[in-house]
Amino acid sequence: QVQLVESGGGLVQPGGSLRLSCAASGSTALISAMGWYRQAPGKQRELVAVITRGGTTTYADSVKGRFTITRDNENTVSLQINSLKPEDTAVYYCNVRTYTGVPSWGRGTQVTVSS
Repeated sequence: QVQLVESGGGLVQPGGSLRLSCAASGSTALISAMGWYRQAPGKQRELVAVITRGGTTTYADSVKGRFTITRDNENTVSLQINSLKPEDTAVYYCNVRTYTGVPSWGRGTQVTVSS
């Protein structure tokens, strides 16, 4: 099993930037991809970005050009968020996909975009 701890959320003004990080521990050799999801109040959780062990990235259309996912090392993934909009306000969850098919989730970190 993989344990995840997120950091880096907070309150930021529209147009601002944040960097979220997620550190994995445990059975990290089983990780095939790491990514970020978000859930806004009253909405379903949605994929934001994912990066595979091989470095292939996928982004939601709503964040392309503003968000960048990177794998800092084998066990850490970051999400650089630029040009933040109020509609980016959500709880952001780190997620890993494993070769066993069993995913893991972090507890989430709040991102609030407001003036």
